[in-house]
Amino acid sequence: MNLKQIKFDEQGLAPAIVQDARTRRVLMLAYVNEASLERTAETGETWFWSRSRRQLWHKGATSGNTQRVENISFDCDADALLVEVIPQGPACHTGAVSCFFNQLNDNNRQASADLGGTLTNLYDLITARKRDRPEGSYTTYLFDQGLDKILKKVGEESTETIVAAKNEDRAALRNEAADLLYHLLVLLVEREVSLDDLSAELINRGRKPQERT
Repeated sequence: MNLKQIKFDEQGLAPAIVQDARTRRVLMLAYVNEASLERTAETGETWFWSRSRRQLWHKGATSGNTQRVENISFDCDADALLVEVIPQGPACHTGAVSCFFNQLNDNNRQASADLGGTLTNLYDLITARKRDRPEGSYTTYLFDQGLDKILKKVGEESTETIVAAKNEDRAALRNEAADLLYHLLVLLVEREVSLDDLSAELINRGRKPQERT
């Protein structure tokens, strides 16, 4: 890419939309200048310009959540870029896979994300907890205790979910099902089964012809 083609603003910056090259999900919006683009080209990982710190910023330098660049393109006006990457962990500082997890409802208030996005964000956060092991984290405790402890919790939460359903208590069922899903995700991360693996299995099952009764 010829940097002379990019139209930087009066501060020497241009917005860059970062997108997952595999899932096509938008991960974040950041700003680049000529120097950060040069670093990006040299290293093959994303570099940006921090407007608050007023310095170059290597994404993932401290968190380990780097982004390997697959392709960079720019729009018809040459004043905005699209950076396609393979992320090595969550893009958002909150631990979410994407910074764009908030939604506005009809009353212009924040709404919760869809279930699929929520599960993806939670899976990525659990993966980060396994890698970083922050003190005081319950997820860290589970990974430190090992597989047997995780399996025990999955079993306990399964039983409690069944009891809640049997008692016809919708609120309890909702809470227990959420606990079960969380602990199941911890188990999947521990055994290195990704959500993509799970999705592929479900899709494959859906393609099988129905058994005759």
